[in-house]
Amino acid sequence: MSRTPLTEFVTKLRDVVGLYVDPPAHAIVLSVDEKSQIQALDRTQPGLPLKKGRAGTMTHDYKRHGTTTLFAALNVLDGTVIGRNMQRHRHQEFIRFLNHIEAQVPAGKVIHAVLDNYAAHKHPKVRAWLHRHPRWTFHFVPTSCSWLNAVEGFFARLAKRRLKRGVFRSVADLQAAINRFLDEHNASDPKPFNWTADPDKIIAAVRRGHQVLDSIH
Repeated sequence: MSRTPLTEFVTKLRDVVGLYVDPPAHAIVLSVDEKSQIQALDRTQPGLPLKKGRAGTMTHDYKRHGTTTLFAALNVLDGTVIGRNMQRHRHQEFIRFLNHIEAQVPAGKVIHAVLDNYAAHKHPKVRAWLHRHPRWTFHFVPTSCSWLNAVEGFFARLAKRRLKRGVFRSVADLQAAINRFLDEHNASDPKPFNWTADPDKIIAAVRRGHQVLDSIH
């Protein structure tokens, strides 16, 4: 973790955790991020399936067929995910994704979005978009604290269950697999995100780390 000033860290931590454990009334809380440079990998030989007495196998060499970026927004209140594949990872694509979310969230709902500090999220054109959409509020996690962004758990499940051993012969194949995973996730009784860590313990641990660094310098 980079040395964000402790007061700023505490303020952002309590802000985000507060949204998770006590979301505002008549509002939707979204954890938003991008999983970039997902590679469409095609193994040079088929893997052998798991069977009794033998582990499943997969070749270590592969062909690359391009990449995609998944923009995703996890609804903290019900566990559903809004997702969209895009070719690039810039503020232009981020604005397109914000428009995609805007079209799907019912009118009358205030939207609180938890984000990391990636430059595209703070681009002047994104700030202008935010100004034109007053029902939105951005909440940024502390620097280098992506673990605080709830959607990272969804990305981990996607990687483990669909991408790690997948064989994709084109970017279109990869995107189709990701979209199927999204549909299956949303159709399989998703659960609300449940934050359990005590923020006071996190703050105490960070404070001890700062004290150690200060003693070294």
